[in-house]
Amino acid sequence: MKINRIDHVSINVNDLSEAKAFFLDLGLEVHAEWELEGEQLDRIVGLKGVKTACIGLGMPGAQTWIELVKFVTPADERDHQQPFANTLGIRHICFAVEDLEAIIAKLKDKGTEIFSEIEQYEESYKLCYVRGPEGIILELAEKLG
Repeated sequence: MKINRIDHVSINVNDLSEAKAFFLDLGLEVHAEWELEGEQLDRIVGLKGVKTACIGLGMPGAQTWIELVKFVTPADERDHQQPFANTLGIRHICFAVEDLEAIIAKLKDKGTEIFSEIEQYEESYKLCYVRGPEGIILELAEKLG
């Protein structure tokens, strides 16, 4: 028995187009778009009357992707909470990037919340946390040297 790889990370959102645009701006590309519903999906996710709209995004040629999911039904009527970097649970996705300064400048121009200025961690990385739509937290990391 073994785990071969991480297949995807799923992110539930209310505004599918805004989340898609955010990740496209970062350089991901759409790998697939689809809708699902029916009794089998109900059994898989443990809910009743499920209907979803989904977008799979990833880097060109990469096996792992991000799956954006909008639950059309049943909708989560609660307001989403703005998590912080120390909020318990799955909290952020880290992307290895090139030219962190240019990416941060582009995100600032688009009004993206930047947690801090770019920080250098020892002699190994430049790092910055940003918040995308609906509270999505990303860590952007540029390897030095």
